[in-house]
Amino acid sequence: MRGYLQAFGLAFAVALVLRGIVVTAAKVPSGSMLPTLQVGDYVLVSPLSYGLRLPGIGWLTRWGDPAPGDVVVFAGPHGEIQDYVKRVAAVAGELVEVRDGELTVDGAPRRFPGVTETRRSGSQLHAPTDNFGPIQVPAGKLFMLGDSRDRSIDSRVWGFVDVNDVRGKAGAIYWSMDGDDGWVRWERLGSEVR
Repeated sequence: MRGYLQAFGLAFAVALVLRGIVVTAAKVPSGSMLPTLQVGDYVLVSPLSYGLRLPGIGWLTRWGDPAPGDVVVFAGPHGEIQDYVKRVAAVAGELVEVRDGELTVDGAPRRFPGVTETRRSGSQLHAPTDNFGPIQVPAGKLFMLGDSRDRSIDSRVWGFVDVNDVRGKAGAIYWSMDGDDGWVRWERLGSEVR
């Protein structure tokens, strides 16, 4: 019996370490990343995309930083318990601006597949997030946006994200469930996050 308990304990410890270093998971709680990610999607996150990070300790070594277009999971910007899932829109040194919902970086439009930008005209009211900047992204920081710009609370509201708060890059959807009906969205399982 003692041998079984030791083996089980060792397997459990290895699983915890691997879960924190090799792959973690995150749930998508809001529609801010529609259509790329839907409410009720669960994504696998690869911390090894940017370096070796130990849970509770931090980065031991880094071999890369998030790039524009990466969908990443990061610690809540104000110490929230819940992690956030957003797209990297601009990185350190880039001049970012949002005008009438359109993102420009260093004076040129920057678009990502699947992103819906705000398009208001005439007498329609502008949301506070339709216009932002221009402002340069500071060293060690990222400018994050949701893919559904009208539904997203992101760097336009709470500012830049520290690159050290990034938990990893979203890789694939491993589970997806419709919250209203409780149905599994089988067609989304295994889809790569782009």
